[in-house]
Amino acid sequence: MASNKFSRVSLILPIYLPAFLLSTGAGIISPTQAIYIKSFDISYTLTTIVIAVGVVGNIPAGILVERIGRKSAMLLGLFLIAVSTLGMGIAQQLTHLVVAQLIGGVGNALWMLSRHAYMTDVIPLVKRGRSIALFGGVNRMGTFAGKFGAIFLGANLRLPFFVYAVIAVLTFIICILSISETKREPMDNKQNTQPYLKQLIHISKQHYKLLATAGVGQICVQTLRRGCHIIIQLYAKDVVGLNTQGVRLVEMISSAVDMSMFPVAGAMMDRFGRRYATVPGISLFATGMLLMPFTGSFTWLLLAAVLMRFGNGIASGTMMTLGADLAPTDGTGEFLGLWRLTGDFGGSAGPVVVGNIADLFGLGYSGFALGGIGYLAVGIFLWLVPETLQKE
Repeated sequence: MASNKFSRVSLILPIYLPAFLLSTGAGIISPTQAIYIKSFDISYTLTTIVIAVGVVGNIPAGILVERIGRKSAMLLGLFLIAVSTLGMGIAQQLTHLVVAQLIGGVGNALWMLSRHAYMTDVIPLVKRGRSIALFGGVNRMGTFAGKFGAIFLGANLRLPFFVYAVIAVLTFIICILSISETKREPMDNKQNTQPYLKQLIHISKQHYKLLATAGVGQICVQTLRRGCHIIIQLYAKDVVGLNTQGVRLVEMISSAVDMSMFPVAGAMMDRFGRRYATVPGISLFATGMLLMPFTGSFTWLLLAAVLMRFGNGIASGTMMTLGADLAPTDGTGEFLGLWRLTGDFGGSAGPVVVGNIADLFGLGYSGFALGGIGYLAVGIFLWLVPETLQKE
């Protein structure tokens, strides 16, 4: 369905600008979201559960993206995100938080999957790596901008949610004006009448080998990525002994390195192949994680963090690009829903790995475990997952 006159400039309004705005909103709430939820006088375990409940939104989102179309799914996702963030901001008890998070989980899944499917539709295969890497870079820049902007919102823990809701409404308007529908009809009329669950099971059975290899590799990558966000901060504070400003400095500098590498990632994916960005990027990421437990000062911890984020930057957009390459023409939404579900499973596992191992043996051993999981991902993508780039 991709046009011969495709240009990444044509994706600025429908894809890149909305991505920047939504990730800015997410960056605004992320520094204090857990603190806000914990302020309802609940345990750390329950706090983590409230944050993680949104994972269940991927399966219904994948079905809806395929059935109602990309644009409709994007707009519905943005509407649910706005409702969810408003609900979080006005919540008065735990049940309100859980309901808001569930709504937000479905909304975010619809938003992410519809954009992923939209890019799969409109971007030619040989230009997909650069375009999706740029998409990942724009998300990173938005998150960075949101975290920087959150500094000026004061001590009110509810205000960031209202700001995010306003950003979601603005993004909704932009998407209405800039996105054209790209929904593709099923290959035959029979499948169009299949029950949704039956179609999902059909896609699962048809592509179980890919989900069992590339999907497990993605679980490992997302476990490493999500665990990294938590362990650097905890290790900097509790082991190295840095103050809050020192922790923020490590995060800011290393994140800037991560953010700057997406052009390299895209060029490597489209010129040489997807694994040429995935394997070296995750290898460097895992090596930095393994080196972290040996650091004991600001300088050495910063160098380890920079190495991690440098590797993560080289691998920017690789999981989304691989998912887009592997997705079948018929059943794209369902497949990407399953693909995103595997990634979210890894994202949920990262904090569990860090927390449980740290409680038993210490934060250093959590770093060793995450590094080992990263190398497992390298082995999977090197030996078990085929190269998906097809050069013209």
